Amino acid sequence: MTERLAQLEHWLRADLGLRQFDLTPASGDASFRRYFRVRYDGCTRIVMDAPPAHEDCRPYLAVARAFHTLGLNVPEIFAQDLAQGFLLLSDLGARQYLHELNDASVDKLYGDALDALLTLQARCTEATLELPPYDHALLMREMSLFAEWFVAKHLGLALDMRQSATLHAAFELLARAALEQPRVCVHRDYHSRNLMVTERNNPGILDFQDAVFGPVTYDLVSLLRDCYIAWAPQRVHAWAAAYYERALHAGILRDVGVEHFLRWFDWMGVQRHLKAIGIFARLNIRDGKPGYLRDIPRTLGYVTAVSRRYAELAPLHDLLRDAVVPRMAALAA
Repeated sequence: MTERLAQLEHWLRADLGLRQFDLTPASGDASFRRYFRVRYDGCTRIVMDAPPAHEDCRPYLAVARAFHTLGLNVPEIFAQDLAQGFLLLSDLGARQYLHELNDASVDKLYGDALDALLTLQARCTEATLELPPYDHALLMREMSLFAEWFVAKHLGLALDMRQSATLHAAFELLARAALEQPRVCVHRDYHSRNLMVTERNNPGILDFQDAVFGPVTYDLVSLLRDCYIAWAPQRVHAWAAAYYERALHAGILRDVGVEHFLRWFDWMGVQRHLKAIGIFARLNIRDGKPGYLRDIPRTLGYVTAVSRRYAELAPLHDLLRDAVVPRMAALAA
């Protein structure tokens, strides 16, 4: 037993008074957090283990309480120990969206997820929840992960000055497009691995502690152009256009046409997917978690497909086509 696990079990026994319980891993995480399912007295709960040296539970607590007030289905907090980094939470089950989505279920499941997203964007304001801004510095810092961890460290590509300038110029374009958009509460990881199928008030929503106020299309593209599951482009745009109409009616959007909105959606996806690719590479190299590498081809495919359609992103597309994709193919051979 690791020292950290022993500390967790001692908390459950000594602080929460659980004499008999069964503790099993519930899920991993793309961070230092771990989750365990604890069974006791005929019920189940989830324990979050967030080592204080690496994680701060306070944002999770603040966002969870705010989202719960909105009527969103987030874990209820039963006990907390911020000094040790432990939370006891309600259990939203094990039916992850990723494993439940198929052609027959997707419209209903995404319909529920889009309903919840509309509630989040329409009702969570900067007056009700204090969150960091999704500003230019953060957007650029995220995209730099692509250059540092994927291009340089994973692929071993040394870009020349022209190529580096092309990549930086694309990052600037994408950041400016993101900052043009109306600001809403952004979950920031609103996708199939963080949404749970629940019998009541579907979906259960997890992993929201990194929420910010930022671009209106961010969570929408996270959901519909998911790094872990792909749908036909025409279907994705149809879902996005339908959400646009609902956002207009709800007052989230004003004075923007659907084509402009879909452009925001596409470009926001490129920003997010560049970041995600960098994170996937970092998880492998720094954290010893190679499982995310299998999601890079799908995610990079989104970037190449979108950048091919927009003249302003043509230099990015050419760089990917001529340098990045061939290097990926060579490494895979």
